[in-house]
This record gives sequence, structure tokens and C-alpha cells, in this order.
Amino acid sequence: MVAGMDLDCRDRLLRRIGDINDFDRPRPLVTIAEFFDGNDDPASIGYNLPAGPTPDQFHTLLSGIAGRPEVADVRIEVKDLENPDGWPATDTIWIITTASPETVRAWFPDHLAPDDLGVGLSNSVEPFQPPPGTHAVWAWYD
Repeated sequence: MVAGMDLDCRDRLLRRIGDINDFDRPRPLVTIAEFFDGNDDPASIGYNLPAGPTPDQFHTLLSGIAGRPEVADVRIEVKDLENPDGWPATDTIWIITTASPETVRAWFPDHLAPDDLGVGLSNSVEPFQPPPGTHAVWAWYD
């Protein structure tokens, strides 16, 4: 178990996402609160970035992005649970917005910058309907 991890929050997230290792299921799109509340596992997000960011750094960043007037929602795509005692991990963040990918990229500081950005929801994620006038911008980390 990762030190500082809230097991009740982790269990709640695991119930929400179901069997994450069933690759026939669409990947869950969870809220910022669902992903970060109780999460102290650095292997859960941004684990390949050279600065070794913490979940708290991403939580602060994504909460700020979610509060922007041109953003309707921010969702985290849960990809896997490699460590059965760890927190579920992500490599993709979905920003529901009216902004362009170039504008969205500018919201990320260089040390937390994604490797790629694009527009459009994937068929591999659970159904999610962006509000009218918005689109999904995905931020992917290798």
C-alpha cells in the first residue's frame, strides 16, 4: 500500500470503475474528485514525467483548468491497475471545453505538459456527451 493512501476512497473508486483489467469494457471517465480524493500514489498520473510530479500537483492543475469559464468539465480516463495495492492509473485527461487544443496546451506548465493533445472522444471510453457547443480535448502522457 502507498503511504498516505486513503483506502476508503480507493475502494470507492474501484467500485466505480469495476474490473479495469477487462479490456472489453470501455475505460471509465471519472471526475477530478473521484480520481484524486485520497490518492497519494505518484504512479497513478504523470509517472513518466522527468520532474516526478505528485498527484497533488496534478489535482491543483486540473482543478484550476476545470474552473476556467471556457471549460465545462474535466475527466480522467482510468487505464489500469498495475499494482493491486496501488491507485488506478491514467495516461489521458479529457477536458470538455470550447477552447482549441493549442489554448488548452497553454494551460499546462512545461513540467506537467502532456506528450500529445487532440480533439474528440474515443470509442474506448465510456459514453460521455459533451454539452452543446463544447468538444473533448484529450491530453495524453506517454
